[in-house]
Amino acid sequence: MTDYYWDNKIEYLRNTRGLYYNDDYLEFLVKTVWKLNEPVNVVDFGCGYGYLGLKLLPLLPKGSTYTGIDKGSELINTAREVFLTQTHPSEFILGDIEEITVERKYDIAICHAFLLHMSSPANILQKMMDSVVDDGMVICFEPHWIANMSNYSVHDLEQSQVIPLGNLQKLFENDLKSKGKDGNIGIKIPVYLSQLGLKNVACRVSDKVNFLDQNADPQTNQRLYSSLKEEGIGGNPGDEDIFVRNLMSRGLTEREAQSQYEAELRFSKEFQMDSFLTYAPNMKITFGTVKR
Repeated sequence: MTDYYWDNKIEYLRNTRGLYYNDDYLEFLVKTVWKLNEPVNVVDFGCGYGYLGLKLLPLLPKGSTYTGIDKGSELINTAREVFLTQTHPSEFILGDIEEITVERKYDIAICHAFLLHMSSPANILQKMMDSVVDDGMVICFEPHWIANMSNYSVHDLEQSQVIPLGNLQKLFENDLKSKGKDGNIGIKIPVYLSQLGLKNVACRVSDKVNFLDQNADPQTNQRLYSSLKEEGIGGNPGDEDIFVRNLMSRGLTEREAQSQYEAELRFSKEFQMDSFLTYAPNMKITFGTVKR
């Protein structure tokens, strides 16, 4: 494997993406909201192994194409293998999106959980705009972490005991200031797109709610539980001193860091496969039309 972080997280990506969307809701977006009735050429910025293409292509009209761009060589190689069995034409480009120029020939530019990792998301959005033809669309599937964190419910536990939202909000805001990367960007993209000049800007929220049900089929429950754990839900915070020092370095007080450790430790102990848990990732789906 390579030194690129996401090249080493392919199995994580495969095992957790199913938590985010219902297929029928994506079909509703494609056919009813975006009204994609004619073939389209789609370019995916930060495509990973092509997850979003795999979800959207079967819903698009015959004759549509998909191009994925990513700087992870293992991700691109995996995508090429995966798409060998797809009926829609596809192409994958290895390159750093912050550096390469994308030709203006696409009808739709998309990204998924990508802009939150970018220190200059407006610049990437401008590149996405520049890659589409007149009347083309930019569509962004991005997280809103604090909304995500508020959408857990574990039966018989008060949420404040395991998800201290005030601490987390402070951490996310401090990380943006210090690192320039924004886990709450999903809720801000409508403003970015409007400021960049896109028209008919709108935002939707994924309807997916994951329900870990003690009374469900055991195999179904095991798959969901494994995905939730791999996503980091109910993970053990590890060594207390290291954890507290790390959060203090990110701007929490010692008392706040200690309370966060205690909450995460409790969550890790209480959350088991036989728990009742509901979780809505609350992904924001923002789109607009390029008018030149």
